[in-house]
Amino acid sequence: MTFRTIDIKVLHFLRMVSMPMARIGIFVVFFWFGALKVFGLSPAGPLVLALLSRTMPFIYPETFLILFGAFECLIGILFLIKGGERIAVALLFFHMITTVMPIFLLPQIAWSGFLIPTLEGQYIIKNLAIIAAAIGIGAHLHPLHKGHHIC
Repeated sequence: MTFRTIDIKVLHFLRMVSMPMARIGIFVVFFWFGALKVFGLSPAGPLVLALLSRTMPFIYPETFLILFGAFECLIGILFLIKGGERIAVALLFFHMITTVMPIFLLPQIAWSGFLIPTLEGQYIIKNLAIIAAAIGIGAHLHPLHKGHHIC
């Protein structure tokens, strides 16, 4: 077997598993981390609540954490449902806007120095990989049929 033949087989395999792996990977991260928030077990809970107190102090923190966790679980589930990806990608990007806020609004939590993220900052920055996977999933969706409405 030549190197080219191996290369072709590996590339074919990667193309075959890339979408299912991206969908499953995003599901696992969002559902697991969301469930931890719902049950009050998330290590990210204090960060979420610090951001909440800074942006929407009028919302009851424990209720918000449960709803935010459920929202994350929903995003994860939608990535597994055929036809749910379009909604999942839209919700994910809305989620990512809120998730990146601590980098700017809570720099004392996200940074230990110039361009040196804390563990929480790294947790936020790793979302770039999730965004890239979601873009890849979205790029493989077929356009809606003419006259098709989302709502």
